[in-house]
Amino acid sequence: MLNTAVKAARQAGSIILRAAEDIDQLTIKNKSANDFVSEVDVASEEAIINILKTAYPTHGFLGEESGFSDKDADYIWIIDPLDGTTNFLHQFPQYCISIALMHKGDITHAVIYDPNRNDLFTATKGAGAYLNDKRIRVSKKAKLKESIIGTGFPFRDFTHLPCYLKMFEEMITGTSGLRRPGSAALDLAYVAAGWFDGFWEIGLSKWDIAAGALLVKEAGGIVSDFNEKQAWMKTGNIVAANAKIYGDFIKIIQKNMSEELKNQ
Repeated sequence: MLNTAVKAARQAGSIILRAAEDIDQLTIKNKSANDFVSEVDVASEEAIINILKTAYPTHGFLGEESGFSDKDADYIWIIDPLDGTTNFLHQFPQYCISIALMHKGDITHAVIYDPNRNDLFTATKGAGAYLNDKRIRVSKKAKLKESIIGTGFPFRDFTHLPCYLKMFEEMITGTSGLRRPGSAALDLAYVAAGWFDGFWEIGLSKWDIAAGALLVKEAGGIVSDFNEKQAWMKTGNIVAANAKIYGDFIKIIQKNMSEELKNQ
Protein backbone atom coordinates (compact mmCIF):
# COMPACT_ATOMS: atom_id res chain seq x y z
CA MET A 1 0.00 0.00 0.00
CA LEU A 2 2.81 2.39 0.83
CA ASN A 3 4.53 1.67 -2.49
CA THR A 4 1.30 2.35 -4.36
CA ALA A 5 0.91 5.65 -2.53
CA VAL A 6 4.49 6.57 -3.44
CA LYS A 7 3.75 5.80 -7.09
CA ALA A 8 0.67 8.03 -6.94
CA ALA A 9 2.56 10.87 -5.25
CA ARG A 10 5.34 10.82 -7.83
CA GLN A 11 2.82 10.85 -10.67
CA ALA A 12 1.12 13.86 -9.11
CA GLY A 13 4.50 15.51 -8.65
CA SER A 14 5.21 15.19 -12.37
CA ILE A 15 1.90 16.88 -13.18
CA ILE A 16 2.63 19.73 -10.78
CA LEU A 17 6.18 20.32 -12.04
CA ARG A 18 5.02 20.43 -15.67
CA ALA A 19 2.35 22.97 -14.77
CA ALA A 20 4.88 25.05 -12.81
CA GLU A 21 6.68 25.78 -16.07
CA ASP A 22 3.70 27.80 -17.34
CA ILE A 23 1.82 29.17 -14.33
CA ASP A 24 0.22 32.03 -16.28
CA GLN A 25 -1.76 29.58 -18.43
CA LEU A 26 -3.54 27.94 -15.49
CA THR A 27 -7.22 28.33 -14.67
CA ILE A 28 -7.52 29.48 -11.05
CA LYS A 29 -10.66 29.72 -8.92
CA ASN A 30 -11.40 31.07 -5.45
CA LYS A 31 -12.90 28.45 -3.12
CA SER A 32 -13.19 31.19 -0.49
CA ALA A 33 -11.29 34.29 0.56
CA ASN A 34 -7.54 33.67 0.17
CA ASP A 35 -8.20 30.00 -0.66
CA PHE A 36 -7.37 29.09 -4.22
CA VAL A 37 -7.72 26.00 -6.37
CA SER A 38 -6.16 25.53 -9.80
CA GLU A 39 -6.71 22.96 -12.51
CA VAL A 40 -3.41 21.45 -11.30
CA ASP A 41 -4.89 20.64 -7.87
CA VAL A 42 -7.75 18.84 -9.60
CA ALA A 43 -5.54 16.99 -12.11
CA SER A 44 -3.14 15.94 -9.35
CA GLU A 45 -5.95 14.57 -7.20
CA GLU A 46 -7.53 12.72 -10.11
CA ALA A 47 -4.20 11.07 -10.93
CA ILE A 48 -3.69 9.99 -7.32
CA ILE A 49 -7.19 8.59 -6.93
CA ASN A 50 -6.99 6.79 -10.27
CA ILE A 51 -3.82 4.93 -9.25
CA LEU A 52 -5.11 4.09 -5.78
CA LYS A 53 -8.60 3.09 -6.92
CA THR A 54 -7.18 0.83 -9.62
CA ALA A 55 -5.12 -0.97 -6.98
CA TYR A 56 -7.76 -0.90 -4.23
CA PRO A 57 -11.27 -0.60 -5.73
CA THR A 58 -13.02 -1.14 -2.38
CA HIS A 59 -11.22 1.68 -0.57
CA GLY A 60 -12.76 5.05 0.21
CA PHE A 61 -11.30 8.49 -0.41
CA LEU A 62 -11.23 11.90 1.23
CA GLY A 63 -9.68 14.42 -1.13
CA GLU A 64 -9.35 18.15 -0.64
CA GLU A 65 -10.92 18.86 -4.02
CA SER A 66 -13.33 15.93 -4.46
CA GLY A 67 -14.48 15.39 -0.88
CA PHE A 68 -15.62 12.03 0.51
CA SER A 69 -16.38 8.87 -1.43
CA ASP A 70 -17.24 5.56 0.27
CA LYS A 71 -16.69 7.14 3.67
CA ASP A 72 -17.93 4.00 5.43
CA ALA A 73 -15.12 1.87 3.95
CA ASP A 74 -12.64 0.29 6.36
CA TYR A 75 -9.76 1.82 4.40
CA ILE A 76 -9.87 5.52 3.49
CA TRP A 77 -7.16 7.44 1.63
CA ILE A 78 -6.80 11.06 2.79
CA ILE A 79 -5.33 13.19 0.01
CA ASP A 80 -4.01 16.71 -0.37
CA PRO A 81 -2.96 16.85 -4.02
CA LEU A 82 -1.13 20.16 -3.67
CA ASP A 83 -0.51 21.45 -0.15
CA GLY A 84 0.71 25.00 -0.56
CA THR A 85 -1.34 26.04 -3.60
CA THR A 86 -0.79 29.74 -2.93
CA ASN A 87 2.97 29.17 -2.83
CA PHE A 88 2.73 27.21 -6.09
CA LEU A 89 0.76 29.96 -7.83
CA HIS A 90 3.37 32.53 -6.75
CA GLN A 91 6.19 30.22 -7.89
CA PHE A 92 7.46 30.00 -4.33
CA PRO A 93 8.91 26.46 -4.27
CA GLN A 94 7.42 25.20 -1.01
CA TYR A 95 4.57 22.80 -1.65
CA CYS A 96 3.96 19.07 -1.66
CA ILE A 97 1.64 16.13 -2.15
CA SER A 98 0.29 14.49 1.00
CA ILE A 99 -1.31 11.03 1.09
CA ALA A 100 -2.34 9.08 4.18
CA LEU A 101 -4.17 5.79 4.62
CA MET A 102 -6.63 5.45 7.47
CA HIS A 103 -7.78 1.97 8.55
CA LYS A 104 -10.83 1.98 10.80
CA GLY A 105 -9.99 5.43 12.09
CA ASP A 106 -6.26 4.81 12.58
CA ILE A 107 -3.62 6.35 10.28
CA THR A 108 -1.37 3.50 9.15
CA HIS A 109 0.62 4.79 6.15
CA ALA A 110 1.88 8.22 5.12
CA VAL A 111 3.58 9.76 2.10
CA ILE A 112 4.63 13.39 1.71
CA TYR A 113 6.43 14.23 -1.51
CA ASP A 114 8.19 17.51 -2.29
CA PRO A 115 8.59 17.50 -6.09
CA ASN A 116 10.90 20.53 -6.15
CA ARG A 117 13.57 18.87 -4.01
CA ASN A 118 12.60 15.27 -4.86
CA ASP A 119 12.24 14.66 -1.11
CA LEU A 120 10.09 11.63 -0.31
CA PHE A 121 8.93 11.29 3.30
CA THR A 122 7.27 7.98 4.19
CA ALA A 123 6.01 6.26 7.32
CA THR A 124 4.18 3.09 8.27
CA LYS A 125 2.69 2.68 11.72
CA GLY A 126 5.13 0.76 13.90
CA ALA A 127 7.90 0.75 11.28
CA GLY A 128 9.46 4.20 11.59
CA ALA A 129 9.69 7.31 9.41
CA TYR A 130 12.00 7.79 6.43
CA LEU A 131 13.29 10.46 4.09
CA ASN A 132 14.42 9.02 0.75
CA ASP A 133 14.72 5.58 2.38
CA LYS A 134 16.90 6.88 5.24
CA ARG A 135 15.52 6.64 8.78
CA ILE A 136 14.69 10.01 10.34
CA ARG A 137 14.18 11.10 13.96
CA VAL A 138 12.87 14.24 15.61
CA SER A 139 15.43 16.69 16.94
CA LYS A 140 17.20 16.38 20.29
CA LYS A 141 16.85 20.02 21.30
CA ALA A 142 16.15 20.09 25.04
CA LYS A 143 15.23 23.76 25.47
CA LEU A 144 12.46 25.70 23.79
CA LYS A 145 14.65 28.80 23.80
CA GLU A 146 17.10 26.99 21.50
CA SER A 147 14.40 25.64 19.17
CA ILE A 148 13.11 26.65 15.76
CA ILE A 149 9.34 26.38 15.55
CA GLY A 150 7.15 26.17 12.47
CA THR A 151 3.63 27.53 12.26
CA GLY A 152 0.99 28.76 9.85
CA PHE A 153 -0.71 32.14 9.94
CA PRO A 154 -4.52 32.30 9.71
CA PHE A 155 -5.50 33.16 6.15
CA ARG A 156 -9.14 32.07 5.73
CA ASP A 157 -10.78 32.18 9.15
CA PHE A 158 -9.61 34.95 11.48
CA THR A 159 -11.80 33.95 14.44
CA HIS A 160 -8.83 32.96 16.57
CA LEU A 161 -6.44 35.62 15.34
CA PRO A 162 -6.29 37.55 18.66
CA CYS A 163 -5.22 34.50 20.70
CA TYR A 164 -2.93 33.35 17.90
CA LEU A 165 -1.13 36.68 17.98
CA LYS A 166 -0.55 36.24 21.73
CA MET A 167 0.90 32.78 21.09
CA PHE A 168 2.98 34.24 18.28
CA GLU A 169 4.41 36.97 20.52
CA GLU A 170 5.46 34.50 23.22
CA MET A 171 6.93 32.12 20.67
CA ILE A 172 9.02 34.89 19.14
CA THR A 173 10.54 35.81 22.49
CA GLY A 174 10.71 32.24 23.83
CA THR A 175 12.39 30.40 20.93
CA SER A 176 15.30 30.73 18.53
CA GLY A 177 12.89 31.70 15.80
CA LEU A 178 9.60 31.08 13.99
CA ARG A 179 9.18 29.93 10.41
CA ARG A 180 6.05 30.06 8.25
CA PRO A 181 6.88 28.37 4.92
CA GLY A 182 3.23 27.88 3.91
CA SER A 183 2.71 24.10 3.68
CA ALA A 184 1.53 22.43 6.90
CA ALA A 185 2.21 18.93 5.56
CA LEU A 186 5.85 19.79 4.84
CA ASP A 187 6.13 21.59 8.17
CA LEU A 188 5.17 18.37 9.96
CA ALA A 189 7.57 16.38 7.80
CA TYR A 190 10.29 18.83 8.85
CA VAL A 191 9.52 18.15 12.50
CA ALA A 192 9.86 14.43 11.79
CA ALA A 193 13.23 15.04 10.10
CA GLY A 194 14.48 17.18 12.97
CA TRP A 195 14.68 20.34 10.86
CA PHE A 196 11.96 22.00 12.93
CA ASP A 197 11.89 21.27 16.65
CA GLY A 198 8.15 21.84 16.82
CA PHE A 199 5.07 23.01 14.92
CA TRP A 200 1.61 24.29 15.80
CA GLU A 201 -1.37 25.62 13.89
CA ILE A 202 -5.07 26.32 14.37
CA GLY A 203 -7.95 25.06 12.22
CA LEU A 204 -6.27 22.77 9.70
CA SER A 205 -8.08 20.15 7.62
CA LYS A 206 -7.63 16.38 7.85
CA TRP A 207 -5.71 16.26 4.57
CA ASP A 208 -3.26 18.88 5.84
CA ILE A 209 -2.16 16.86 8.86
CA ALA A 210 -2.98 13.14 8.55
CA ALA A 211 0.25 12.05 6.85
CA GLY A 212 2.51 14.52 8.66
CA ALA A 213 1.25 13.53 12.09
CA LEU A 214 2.10 9.87 11.49
CA LEU A 215 5.56 10.87 10.29
CA VAL A 216 6.20 12.80 13.51
CA LYS A 217 4.97 9.95 15.71
CA GLU A 218 7.05 7.36 13.86
CA ALA A 219 10.08 9.65 14.14
CA GLY A 220 9.73 9.63 17.93
CA GLY A 221 7.83 12.89 18.40
CA ILE A 222 4.62 13.83 20.19
CA VAL A 223 1.46 14.93 18.39
CA SER A 224 -1.64 16.25 20.16
CA ASP A 225 -4.38 18.83 19.98
CA PHE A 226 -4.21 21.96 22.15
CA ASN A 227 -5.78 20.10 25.07
CA GLU A 228 -3.07 17.41 24.96
CA LYS A 229 -5.54 14.88 23.56
CA GLN A 230 -5.63 12.94 20.31
CA ALA A 231 -8.48 14.93 18.76
CA TRP A 232 -6.34 16.87 16.27
CA MET A 233 -8.00 15.22 13.27
CA LYS A 234 -11.37 16.44 14.57
CA THR A 235 -10.43 19.93 15.77
CA GLY A 236 -7.73 20.74 13.22
CA ASN A 237 -5.64 22.21 16.05
CA ILE A 238 -2.29 20.48 16.19
CA VAL A 239 0.92 20.57 18.19
CA ALA A 240 3.92 18.45 17.17
CA ALA A 241 7.34 18.44 18.80
CA ASN A 242 10.11 16.36 20.23
CA ALA A 243 9.38 15.07 23.73
CA LYS A 244 11.94 17.33 25.41
CA ILE A 245 10.38 20.67 24.42
CA TYR A 246 6.75 19.55 24.12
CA GLY A 247 5.81 20.46 27.70
CA ASP A 248 7.07 24.05 27.59
CA PHE A 249 5.82 24.44 24.03
CA ILE A 250 2.22 23.51 24.74
CA LYS A 251 2.13 25.58 27.93
CA ILE A 252 2.54 28.73 25.83
CA ILE A 253 -0.26 27.62 23.53
CA GLN A 254 -2.61 26.73 26.39
CA LYS A 255 -1.85 29.95 28.27
CA ASN A 256 -3.14 31.98 25.31
CA MET A 257 -6.04 29.81 24.14
CA SER A 258 -9.52 31.29 23.75
CA GLU A 259 -12.42 29.74 25.66
CA GLU A 260 -13.69 28.23 22.43
CA LEU A 261 -10.39 26.45 21.83
CA LYS A 262 -10.36 25.20 25.43
CA ASN A 263 -13.78 23.63 24.93
CA GLN A 264 -13.00 21.86 21.67
